[in-house]
Amino acid sequence: MAHSYGLLTLLLIPFTAAPASAAGNEVVPQARWETITPEAAGIDATKIAHLFSLSFDDPATQAVVLIKNGRLVGERYADGFNGESVGTSWSMAKSMYAALIGISIDRGEIGNLDDKVADYIDDYKGGREHISIRHLLDMTSGLAFPEHEHEAMFFGRDHLAYALKVGVEKQPGEVFEYNNVNSMVLGEVLHRATGKPADQLLAERIFDKIGIDKYTLWRDAAGNPMTYCCIDMSARDFSRFGLLFARDGEWEEQKIIPSGFVDETFQQVWSDLPSQTINQLRGYGMHWWVSRNNERAVIFNTSGKFGQYIFVDRANDVVFTRITRYRPTGGSVQNWGAMRVFNWIENVSFLQKLGGFLDRIGLIDLGSDVSTPYTLEDGISNQFFSQYRAIVDALVDISD
Repeated sequence: MAHSYGLLTLLLIPFTAAPASAAGNEVVPQARWETITPEAAGIDATKIAHLFSLSFDDPATQAVVLIKNGRLVGERYADGFNGESVGTSWSMAKSMYAALIGISIDRGEIGNLDDKVADYIDDYKGGREHISIRHLLDMTSGLAFPEHEHEAMFFGRDHLAYALKVGVEKQPGEVFEYNNVNSMVLGEVLHRATGKPADQLLAERIFDKIGIDKYTLWRDAAGNPMTYCCIDMSARDFSRFGLLFARDGEWEEQKIIPSGFVDETFQQVWSDLPSQTINQLRGYGMHWWVSRNNERAVIFNTSGKFGQYIFVDRANDVVFTRITRYRPTGGSVQNWGAMRVFNWIENVSFLQKLGGFLDRIGLIDLGSDVSTPYTLEDGISNQFFSQYRAIVDALVDISD
């Protein structure tokens, strides 16, 4: 592992087509996305329709958005949702917070990826002294990984205190384990290195610069940014983040994320990783997944629980975002309220279903009794996972 860097509403949109002379040129989206017809973008419209149809075979799909050369080529929304409707990231947030590491290295706040976590968190000892920032990013820290996969952390009051208590049980750098604790610790490294909480950094250093101004960055009840999950925004705005990586970290001729860090991010570290949900093996590295990496296409993606994705085809300047149905509870600080008595369950999927049931029969009101990212049963993917390979193939076909 050597590294060089130390509807069901179909909108193939009420289009405002770009002039043909501009169709092949890259643009940077302003407050409103510039739209373009598939034909003007050089894409067969039937290929887009096929990609969207596959995505909406799963009734959990809330929105899909396709971007080519910085323009909105197509989008589709389930009934009751539109371009302003927000989804929640779940673990897609990991990729967003990870980008801040590259920025902090560029600013000299962090030395390099191989710095030890203990260089920034003084009391990170007890056998954890050899864990590096790279280990956290690549999910190879060797930190303890119980059967509940630390979903218990999501139900606690102080997620950071939970994460900092987790001890090491394997040699760092040897075993891949997708561990939320890695990402929570990463947020504290950023805090200690910069003096600012990671969610403030994300807003100031990325979102403000790429035109994302409507979002919720969730914190736990103790006030810690939940850097392993939980950012609410629209599918269009999630696509802005994907476009930033497709553009080598640059936005309007301003380097937001160092291109070297983007290059490092898009180097596959792990391959042939099995999945509990999708029907193909995947790769991983630097808090991003690899959905295709061969001579035909290289596509990396962020990934979030229940079926949230931002796919990035960097070579072809294509971004495809898919989010599932989501109804925000309101607020930005987690409060389990009446559901706190069930936190011992330690299983996010089961508790989501239980909460939806209790809400339907009137024992709780998710809109007032509970404040947390919460995906109801109608937002939990099934078909999208089973058709994942076909969906990625359809995305690759867009650029053929």
